[in-house]
Amino acid sequence: MGDDLGDEWWAHEGKSDVSDAEEETQQDEQPTEKPNLKTKPEKRKSVTEKTAKAKKKKKNEQKECVIPQKTDTDEGKSPKPKRKRKKKKTITDVLSSSEPKPGCPADLQNVVTQYFSDKRSVIEQEELKLLDSCFLSSNDLTHTLSSYLKQVCPKWSKIQKQHTQQSSVVLLIVCSSALRTIELIKQLTAFKGEAKVLKLFAKHIKVEEQVKLLQKGVTHIGVGTPGRISALIEKEGLSLQALKYLVLDWNWRDQKLRRMVDVPEVKLDFMKLLESGILNACKDDKVKIGLF
Repeated sequence: MGDDLGDEWWAHEGKSDVSDAEEETQQDEQPTEKPNLKTKPEKRKSVTEKTAKAKKKKKNEQKECVIPQKTDTDEGKSPKPKRKRKKKKTITDVLSSSEPKPGCPADLQNVVTQYFSDKRSVIEQEELKLLDSCFLSSNDLTHTLSSYLKQVCPKWSKIQKQHTQQSSVVLLIVCSSALRTIELIKQLTAFKGEAKVLKLFAKHIKVEEQVKLLQKGVTHIGVGTPGRISALIEKEGLSLQALKYLVLDWNWRDQKLRRMVDVPEVKLDFMKLLESGILNACKDDKVKIGLF
């Protein structure tokens, strides 16, 4: 039988061995290709993670953009600033529509009691009350400053000559601002005579300079703001020993129709000025208060 098969059997047998070897090599090569297949989905996963992170960032950015929009809507809904503006307008409207009324001693007394109502005890508040004898006649809105002072101080010429103390004044006029101080000094020309007038305010003038001016010669009239006057009294640059008349620029109003005691800063300085010794001098009948 081997002779019948001849050489072809050996050839066929060799081919089968080769095919078996090739199949074994293919089976051995297949697991080496598997990691390549595994690497591809890992890359896909990394890409998906990046896209997810990008989406989260976009969502966070959108949330951050939405937050100020909520505050804007909330602020637009709140009517608080509108109410405050309306209150200011109503105050000015009432003052402009109402007829001006001259001030009286009761007005000053009410302002003082309201200011110290939460700062002093009941007994101390009673000590702040002033009698009617402490006040001069008030301006009825028909007088100028000179005509009012002539009515209130008829013996001014004698008082002026008798005054010889330095660092002190006989007449002290208190107003709300530096510009108003200059206006009042111009209105004193018909009343002052030979009296020396000194402006007492803080604009462009130092306290030390005003102290030196008060020490140089005799000053009869002082016109200024309550803040600078109280500062001079605290530094002993201005004495109240010779003071006889305290005139308050009570009825004058600024562009916003506010009086001197309606401005919070000026009101605070004015109350300090009254506490510096003027109220006690009024009780001792040494100083008279006039409302101009």
